[in-house]
Amino acid sequence: MIANCVHRRPARGEHLRLAVRAADLTVFVLAALLAGCSGSSGSGDSSGSAASAGAGTEASAAGSSSSSAQNSSAGSASASASSGSGLADAAADTLSAEAIAGQALFFDQSLSASGRQSCGTCHVPSRAFTADPSTDGGLPVPLGGPNMDLPGFRNAPSLAYASFTPPFSIAADGTPSGGFFRDGRASSLAAQAEQPFLTPYEMANRSAAEVVGRLQSSRATLAKFTAAFGAAVLAQPEEALTDIGLAIAAFETESPEFHPFSSKYDYWLAGRAQLSPQELRGLALFNNPGKGNCAACHPSEPQGFSSHALFTDFTYDNIGVPRNWNIPANQPDPVSPVDGVPVDYIPQPVDVPADAEYAYYDLGLCGPFEPAPKDVRARPALSATTTYCGLFKVPTLRNVAITAPYFHNGEFATLRQVVEWYVTRDINNNTGNNPTPVPAGPAGNPYAPAGSFYTAADGSPDRYEYNDLPVEFDANVNIGEVPYTPPSLAGGQSPTLTSDEIDAVVAFLCTLTDGYDPRHPSAYLLPAQCQAAESAGASIPAQ
Repeated sequence: MIANCVHRRPARGEHLRLAVRAADLTVFVLAALLAGCSGSSGSGDSSGSAASAGAGTEASAAGSSSSSAQNSSAGSASASASSGSGLADAAADTLSAEAIAGQALFFDQSLSASGRQSCGTCHVPSRAFTADPSTDGGLPVPLGGPNMDLPGFRNAPSLAYASFTPPFSIAADGTPSGGFFRDGRASSLAAQAEQPFLTPYEMANRSAAEVVGRLQSSRATLAKFTAAFGAAVLAQPEEALTDIGLAIAAFETESPEFHPFSSKYDYWLAGRAQLSPQELRGLALFNNPGKGNCAACHPSEPQGFSSHALFTDFTYDNIGVPRNWNIPANQPDPVSPVDGVPVDYIPQPVDVPADAEYAYYDLGLCGPFEPAPKDVRARPALSATTTYCGLFKVPTLRNVAITAPYFHNGEFATLRQVVEWYVTRDINNNTGNNPTPVPAGPAGNPYAPAGSFYTAADGSPDRYEYNDLPVEFDANVNIGEVPYTPPSLAGGQSPTLTSDEIDAVVAFLCTLTDGYDPRHPSAYLLPAQCQAAESAGASIPAQ
């Protein structure tokens, strides 16, 4: 507990409020304080209000409809992780009063305008704190709003291991890294956590005062909140909302279920588990700079953010992910798939040329979502730096097998599809901007029947590859690293991974799923895509 680390216990909530108000501190520093006191560490990701604060339900919305089901932190592969049986340092009974309040707030659906949404709705414990598309009508983005019929704009990211995220910064060479949300626009885990409460297509409260009113009507949560922060702050709604964000951040920071380090890979590194021949082959391909080269952005060794590998370097990249036509905002006349309500809250385009192929693009770092005005330590708006258009933060690959769909727009449903796309991205028949297009068929892209992953709304090949980006920003797309096949070489360079090797990489990625118990390895229940990838390598001899 924090009280054991100081000579005087601060007034209720004081140490958390000071972390926000001191000009030179961030919740990242708070995470270090908590780690030193209770042996844990943490931080997370969420959303904001309309155009200025939220890009879909990035960190607060979709999942099981039952609050009690969410709070159980159950799940096939991650069940034992949530019980603290992994290699994490902290135990669940070390939570501070603030974190206990944060846990109640995280799962309290009554704090939303609909009464059916909480942070835990879009960040489901059994899915490594990411969304469950089955509760959103199969959409790749969560639903929210007063009637739970308003679609967001981005695939909700996992909050697991997000607590290790460093503050946003730009290196001397211009490389951006860190920050919260997929575009780094929130300065801290706490700043991120409070924003969905006011986002119209998420929890949809109209003001901080409305949030506080709902909190006062939720007796159990209110009792935990006032135990940590006192009752007087309720008379100051903006400050109370700040404390709500701080409490949720404390929960995500302190609770071991957010960072258990209990995967098979972790136990293998500790000498307590054995990877199969297929998994070992996949690990080698993952690390090989001439084959998968995955470790270039997703390092498999510690990078200084933690004593464990986090499988992200927290930098930003534009990899030209295809446009996802299942996101309502991407349609010509967007409406809610629930009841046909117009999606008339799409933010104004930023940096989108007048002659662009489509009206709406999500350009990541350069817009259209900007830092919240209240977040005074957030990164600046970057719309003027058009070289950043299309860049999104590199996510962790921990638990990636249970966090589908993939990428910021949820374009791909399986890990195999992701790797297939990576290694054949520029082998396509998009004639508008591919200098060496390859027709569909036996000599074309072996994994895309249409001849390309870049398709129009009707499923036919789009005019342009990288079609979720205005063609004026093609130069921002990463074409200089393996496994990409640059357009100048399309058709003349074979994919860097064979089909069998893709299976092996997927098999290794599945070992990053938390919940492995070395005493009962057969209880490690993984998704079907993992079982298929492992079975594909059944003939590989043991190493």
